[in-house]
Formats: sequence, C-alpha cells, structure tokens
Amino acid sequence: MPKTVGVAVSHAAFHFDKLYTYAVMPDQQDQVRLGSMVLVPFGRSSRPRMGVVLACDAEPESARLKALFDVAPASACLTGELLELVRLLKERTFCTWYEAVRAVIPYGAQYKPALAADGVTPVLQKQLTRHTETLYRLAAPLPAKPRPTAKQMAAVALLSGGPRTQADLEAHGVSRAVAENLCAKGVLAAERVNKSIDLYAHIPPRTERLELTAEQQAAFDALAPHLEAGRPHAALLYGVTGSGKTLVFLKLIERCLALGKKALVLVPEISLTPQMIRRLKERFGRRVAVQHSALNHTERLLQWQMIQDGGADIVVGTRSAVFAPLEGLGLIVIDEEQEHTYRSESSPRYAAQEVARWRAAKNGALLLLASATPSTETFYEAQAGRCQLVRLTQRYAGQPLPAVQMVDMRAELAAGNPREISLALEDALRANLAEGRQAILLLNRRGYQTMAQCGDCREVLKCPRCSVPMVYHKDGGGRLLCHYCGAQIAPRPEVCPACGGKLQYRGFGTQKAEEELAALFPEARILRMDQDTTAAKDAHEKLLAGFARHEYDIMVGTQMVAKGLDFEDVTLVGVLGIDSLLFAQGFRAYETVFSLVTQVVGRSGRASAPGRAIIQTTDPDNPVLRLAAAQDYDAFFAQEIEYRKLGLYPPFCSLCIVSFAGKKEEETAAAAARFAALLAQQAARQPDIPLRVLGPTPGSILKINEIYRYKLTVKCRNDKRFRALLGQVLGLYEQEKLPAKASVAVDMHADGDI
Repeated sequence: MPKTVGVAVSHAAFHFDKLYTYAVMPDQQDQVRLGSMVLVPFGRSSRPRMGVVLACDAEPESARLKALFDVAPASACLTGELLELVRLLKERTFCTWYEAVRAVIPYGAQYKPALAADGVTPVLQKQLTRHTETLYRLAAPLPAKPRPTAKQMAAVALLSGGPRTQADLEAHGVSRAVAENLCAKGVLAAERVNKSIDLYAHIPPRTERLELTAEQQAAFDALAPHLEAGRPHAALLYGVTGSGKTLVFLKLIERCLALGKKALVLVPEISLTPQMIRRLKERFGRRVAVQHSALNHTERLLQWQMIQDGGADIVVGTRSAVFAPLEGLGLIVIDEEQEHTYRSESSPRYAAQEVARWRAAKNGALLLLASATPSTETFYEAQAGRCQLVRLTQRYAGQPLPAVQMVDMRAELAAGNPREISLALEDALRANLAEGRQAILLLNRRGYQTMAQCGDCREVLKCPRCSVPMVYHKDGGGRLLCHYCGAQIAPRPEVCPACGGKLQYRGFGTQKAEEELAALFPEARILRMDQDTTAAKDAHEKLLAGFARHEYDIMVGTQMVAKGLDFEDVTLVGVLGIDSLLFAQGFRAYETVFSLVTQVVGRSGRASAPGRAIIQTTDPDNPVLRLAAAQDYDAFFAQEIEYRKLGLYPPFCSLCIVSFAGKKEEETAAAAARFAALLAQQAARQPDIPLRVLGPTPGSILKINEIYRYKLTVKCRNDKRFRALLGQVLGLYEQEKLPAKASVAVDMHADGDI
C-alpha cells in the first residue's frame, strides 16, 4: 500500500510543474492508486488544490510531509492508457500535467475543491452529479405459488431476454413496485449502474448488406488484413470526392467488431457529425457513442461513462474524441485528415493525428487516414512508403466528376454587373431550380458587409479592442460585430469617428448573399449555414436534415458546407469570394484553397444526375484554382512539394511557433526578443541541433481583445533533444519572471499564421 504519492497539482506554472510528494493517511491507502484524483494542501497557506497521482512510493521520505485531504472513488481513476496519454501530452506539447489531465477526461468527470458539511474540512466534489439508474436481471425462476400476477409474469418474460433498466420496465407497463416485490422474493436482482443515454435513438436501423464496388472491395481487401495482424499499421485512403470512402470505413468497422475489437471514428467538425452518426447508428445501433462539443456536459459525461464501462464498441466525434477511454482498439479512422480543426489551438496544443498514431501503436491497431485532398505531409509519407497508400479513382456508381466553369469577376464588372453573383451563376441557378434540383454556394465570410471605410480619410473602422475591421451584420436591427472578441456597435454608424466623413460599407458576406439570392429568386427556399445560424443546440443536424428532405433549394454557407456532405439532388455548386484565401498568410494557404475548392466542387453530382460547378474569381488563370477545378491532386502535390522543399517547410522540417501575449505592446515585443536571445544562448551550447529561428514578429493580427501578440517561428526537427532544449528555455523565461509581462505558448502543429 502506498505510504506516499507523487502528485501533479492544478494551476502550476511551467517551471514548478513537477510531482509533489504527499503522505497517504492509513484510511486512504486502499483508495489511492496511480491515476487517482486527489485534493491536496499546497503552498505555505496549504490552500486546497486539485491533483492527480502520477507516482506511488512505499515509505515517506520525510516525517514533515503534508497529507492528502481527500481521494476520489476508484471509478474516477485514470486508466493506464489515459495516464500514458497524459505523459505524452506533457512531453510533446509543453502543457502542464493538470492541463493534460483536463484534456483527456470530460468536464463532468472532473472534480473540484469543496467543503464538507462541517464547513471546515476540504473535500472533493464532482463537477456534475453522477447519474445512475436501477438495472434489474433475473436471479431465480418465478415460483408457482403463490400464483404470480400477470404483471409479474410480464416482468419475468421481459427480463428473460436480458437485463433491463427501471425505465425500460416502466415503458412496458411494469411498475417499480412490481419489480421491487420480485426482488424481495429473490426472483430479480437489482443494482445501481451508470445511466446511459441513446442520443440518436430515433435513427432507424438498416439491415441490408453493404454492397461495395469492385474498386471499394479492392481497397477493403488491401486494408482488412491489418485489422487481424495485431500490429500497428498506418494507411491513407485517398479517393476522389464521391468515391464512397465512407462505405469502406463501414465495412472495416464491421470486420473490426467481428474480431472483438473496437473502433474510433474522427470527423473534423460538428457539421459533419450528424451524417457520420447516422451512417454508424443505422448499421451498429446502440453500441455507438458520441463525443463532441455540441453535447451538453451531462450528455457528454453519460456517453463517456458508457464508453468507460464497456458499453460502446464504436466512438464517433470531433478532435477530443481521440481521448475516448476505449479499450481494445482495432481501428482508428480520421476522415478529412487534412483539416486544421484536428489541431488544438489552446493548451495542450496537440494534433489528433499524433495522438491517434500513438494509440494505434499502443493497441496494435490500424490507423486509417482518409481524404480526397490529403495534407501534403501525409501524401509525402505515403509516397515515401512510410504509410500504405490505397486509392479510389472512380466516383461511386460510375458518376463523372462535375464540369467546372471559371467566371472572371473583372469581366462581370466591366459588362455592367455590380452584383457578387455572376450572370453565369444566376443562369445556372435558374436552370437548376427549374429542374427541381438543389445547389450549394460557398462563401467563406459571415455577416452582411465585411468592412466600413471612410470616403474622406480612407480609414477602415476597426474593433476598439482588436486590430481587425468590424463586420456589418444586418440582423438584430443592424450592428457592427467583431468576429474575434464579440464587441458590438449598434446601430451601425454612418460617419467616421476619426474625421466625421461619410462611412461607405462594402464587402460581401453570407447574409448579403442570402438577400441577393432572395431578390433574384423570390420563389427559392434559401438556407444559410454559418456560425450565426448554427449557434443553437443541434442546429447543424436540424438544418442539414431539412435540406436533405428538400425543404430548401439553395444552401449558402461558410466552410461548413464544403466538406463531407452527401446530398443526392445537389447538381450545382458555386464558389464565391475565394480570392481572399488565395492571398492569406501561412505556408498552407494554397493547400487550404485547393482542398476547399476541390471538396466543395465534389458536393455536386453525387447521384444519378451529372453535376457542375462555377468558380467566381478575379484571377481565373491562377494555377491552384485551375488544378482544383480539374480535381487534379497529383499535379497540385507535385507543385506544392517543390515549393515546400525550396522554402524549407513541412514535411522537410517541423514548424514550432512560440507565441507571446501581453497587455502592453512594448513589453510583449521585449519579452519575445528575450526568449529569442535565451534560445540562441542555449542552442549555441548544442550546435548539432538543427534549427532556424525567424523573428520575433507581430502576430498576423497584432491585437485581440486588448491583448498584443508576437511570435517566434522556429524551423526544427521535432525530436526529444529539441523539445528538451525548448523546455530549458521556457524554464529560464519563467525564472526571469517574464510571464508577468507576456505569457508564452508553444505550438508544434501550427501553420505559422497566428
């Protein structure tokens, strides 16, 4: 039994984030183990702090050790694999121990300090009350005498098929009193179990066999043996849009479950979860659990407990689902693997692909990355033979790729069309509506107009707290809104605050597109999908389901409409306002544009009717747009990999962004410069560690919510030696008390655009 434990405490700064030794009281020794959540006295004032046990020792090293205040129940203990994930996050992302703990378990399963009933003793309290329910099972035959009632016989008949909850029995007309009476007779046994929740019970099952095309079957045959081998294996399923990658996933999951193993499916954003959940629920029913941020804390906790208790064989969710406590993983699928949303932008700054690769190695599982537009790094790995490459070159059911037309918006303006919807797109939409077909329009800017500029002094009206233009939103009576800090100005101003000149509103967002479409096609039913219309709970699912039922004719939206959606009647896609992304900062700008255009064009013509797409741009000869229009990923990759090699960008190096944030610009810039100097000093002692340091420079947006941002870009090799070097520099930075002037964050997965 442990006499002392090493505890990682919450709210620790980087340089004192170590294990602190505490004594274990005799009455706690049976409860304490590795991974236990504990409450400890910390610091001179012995204030209660949350902690997690990461080491157990037999004998106290000092008689003056402080003792644990409280220990959480064994059911709240982190499993061995979750503990190892905590260590991985700490080592790879430069977070603190407790930040890593908070990442791997949901809010509802965490604890907080509280006081006992005496008002003095510090104790642990669950963030959420644990939800339990009564489960009944047959324990003995129903005796013939006294003669059983009809309700008793009904209860026994129901339970002969397996255990049932109290709610189940009551739904079949068996009251709690009848069940308790049978328990008293010894016929039934009752136990309290974690409540489970079937969030998508309304989805009907589908029993027909999955029919694969010859090409899909060949892909399945190439991948399936790695489910049985019991050795870790990585593969890229690279298929053109509409080639039916999801059917291959479903077949692999089916085989995985038949082998007694479990599967994890990741999708990049919430808008894609409803369709993936539906496909999985139709096939696999109640054994599917869901983990994503649109669930409330209680729903997420109940789903997590269901996974932890072994009640789920398949977990589907967004980035954080990679930490689901599944045991016996056989398959991890990362759909649309190139998406930036798989990278966390707050501590711990992890990439879901890296965590998934580690879990696949730990479990001897198949890691399947899938995309029509793989990231340049992943495709390079596949080309180099470090990852199996499986291709799907044909659209499902033999459909051709959409015909793509480029429209030069400069020519539209010269011809007297001032609107943002070209004459070609207007004609195509009109013909599409006449045929009873649907259309999707991509415009990656929400709001009505994207800036207000003074006609006299030419100043652009910026957010008072951020160095970005305010965006005009027409809803709610009209207001200017900052998309970074949420600041609002209402009603919208008409004169320039700097010189009193008249403000001119220009630019084009999803709200204005919706209005322009309504004016052009008053008979059309238009659905707008952006952050403003999908903020409510389950909004994505409800709106997309309405579009699938043909309640809308045209869907206009931001990036959330571009990927993964599958609607049989969509035969026209329009791409508006793509030029701003072409000239964005960050080395992934072209990759992002190519992926977005390829993906959204691929939403068209996925069933029997052929599809078409119209791309509006002021640069119709741009090679990236041309290659995306042709859906020619191989040619794009050949061009992109040369650019990456020439500029020394991933995959030819790792990119580490060290960002600084402070309330005063001069202090933030000085702190960033001092960090660069400390890094140069430490690196000079180990000249064989390859690295290039660029900056410090201001962030791409200098100020957000009154906080100034600077960054240091380090081109490096992401290995143990480099991470140890960076750890030393972070420690020195904190010892010089520089975090008081500017907080520091390290991101090994950033795009260079912060």
